[in-house]
Amino acid sequence: MSDLEDTNAAMTTGAQYPYRRMLPQAPLLAAATGRTPAHRPVWFMRQAGRSLPEYREIRAGIGMLESCFNPELVCEITMQPVRRHGVDAAILFSDIVVPLKAAGIDLDIVAGTGPVVASPIRSAADVTALPRLRTEEVGAVTAAISLLTKELGETPLIGFAGAPFTLASYLVEGGPSRNHERTKALMHSDPQTWHALLGSLADTTITFLKAQLHAGVDAVQLFDSWAGALSLAEYRQFVLPHSERVFAEVAEAGVPRIHFGVGTGELLGAMGEAGADVVGVDWRIPLDEAARRVGPGKALQGNLDPAVLFAGWNAVEREVRRVAGEADRALAAGAIGHIFNLGHGVLPDTDPGVLTAAVELVHSL
Repeated sequence: MSDLEDTNAAMTTGAQYPYRRMLPQAPLLAAATGRTPAHRPVWFMRQAGRSLPEYREIRAGIGMLESCFNPELVCEITMQPVRRHGVDAAILFSDIVVPLKAAGIDLDIVAGTGPVVASPIRSAADVTALPRLRTEEVGAVTAAISLLTKELGETPLIGFAGAPFTLASYLVEGGPSRNHERTKALMHSDPQTWHALLGSLADTTITFLKAQLHAGVDAVQLFDSWAGALSLAEYRQFVLPHSERVFAEVAEAGVPRIHFGVGTGELLGAMGEAGADVVGVDWRIPLDEAARRVGPGKALQGNLDPAVLFAGWNAVEREVRRVAGEADRALAAGAIGHIFNLGHGVLPDTDPGVLTAAVELVHSL
């Protein structure tokens, strides 16, 4: 692309996304797009949450979903780990079922269990009856983003959504599932209904992400949390086309798109094909091996085991350095950047002081 085309593209994007901040020096955005960051960027999935005493204090007596629809509370919770740890990105405090709740689906997040759906999907008629999300129904989320972009300064804000498969697994199972038996049964016994369901959920995910992008987020992450329950063949046939559509529909925003799932080592190549710029890797696969599976031209994110943070500082330092070394080998193998993260979310009992020290170490490497 010529310099003139670059300029015209930037002007067009600016017109479509008037609340987008220009953050040319942000290390996370540099690493995600193949540029050289000032230092190795780091943030943590679930960095805003129960590991922080200030989070527990401010959430006392307030339900999870209630919190997610309170813009001022969302802003404060999102900012807490940025202030405490000095991470290179904030991630919007929310939940992957927020757009489903906003659209009118009867569900709740039950403490100690997770999302519970009152009337699980059981038929084609149930799929047809699913409500579609309208942008105004997530106005509280976009209001929180507006507050955050004023507070964050030069720190990027990551928006996110659940991928169609993971949302479908909650709706079909009625809640969290160990084996996803109802989900897989529907997938294999009635592919037409399955694809209709994922098509509807892809619409919801696209609407939710576009609302966040228009409000001013600087990157987006698509969580396919339970995709690791699938074989590669199942993923390609029943999931990949819908995730591809999500990424394609938000491509025009011109921000980094991140894709992550747990236990997805065997799916990394296919997940890379879905269209993300950055592929998140859990702790089971070394980053240099992940680079080989994903192929060149993508950045990688990850992948310290969150349980290692309980092992004492000597072990944490050793493992952080190991992950950084594997990331450097991944870069030599064709990855275009590395964003340090955990291989899943921060565990609730994690010592926040260890996280702060880990950020300082990563920045020094």
